Amino acid sequence: MSEISKYLQSVKLPVMPEVAHALIRTLNNEDADIIMVGGVIAKDPALTATLLRMANSAIFGLSRSVHTLEAAISVIGMSQIRARALSICMSKAFVMPPGIDRLNFWRYCMVCAGYSKWLAGKAGLDEQQAWLTGMMLRLGELTIAQHNASAMGSIDRLPRAPGERWERQRQHAGFDECAITAELARRWDFPDAVSSALDGAALPLWVETSPKLACAIHLGALLADYQIPTPATLDALPADVFEALGVNPEAIKKSMPTHESLSDISSLQS
Repeated sequence: MSEISKYLQSVKLPVMPEVAHALIRTLNNEDADIIMVGGVIAKDPALTATLLRMANSAIFGLSRSVHTLEAAISVIGMSQIRARALSICMSKAFVMPPGIDRLNFWRYCMVCAGYSKWLAGKAGLDEQQAWLTGMMLRLGELTIAQHNASAMGSIDRLPRAPGERWERQRQHAGFDECAITAELARRWDFPDAVSSALDGAALPLWVETSPKLACAIHLGALLADYQIPTPATLDALPADVFEALGVNPEAIKKSMPTHESLSDISSLQS
């Protein structure tokens, strides 16, 4: 048994709903189509309703309202709806431990996901896979908090440099949130690219499988750590990670999104 498996024996892991497992299976199915994904989601009326509210929110900027799941998938896209559906399922499955502000936590997850997607697009990667992976990244911290709630004050203590949270987590738990979330992703049968990128998100230049995705998640997480990042912030991020991603930070400054444009958490708060 691995050390991380022993560590996870001491906590109560979230139980993912069947609709989430079914959606994960479609991630591993090259033949999955709109009908299959829509059929899975439609089995959960509450999830369907939440997705429709999200689809009509400002974050998607649709020119017209959508009133059915089929219309939402058609307009927004199967991959994006599936990723959002899984994010909602995971937000419901995880219990927020004491000491972690739910609103701020999910806002960070959405911002990390948004920046990861943006960077993945610049590198020619699967944007929705990057969004989902970035959204999941910090879930491992919830397990650390459940294991040792008293450690959270030290881990989240300010001031904290971008990325410093991972080192503090390793000092207290022996693992960072990236490694823990990667193990959860493997147990839930997410694609290998997702679990590998999560595993190496803190140290992406060491990753052999899906290294570019790991680089996009790493940089997205660092940007999410900044309170108010600006295009100039890109100059402060590790140049070797940008090089491994295959993206010139100078060339993407003009298209850099803001936290506010990425952080619609209305569907994840309840």
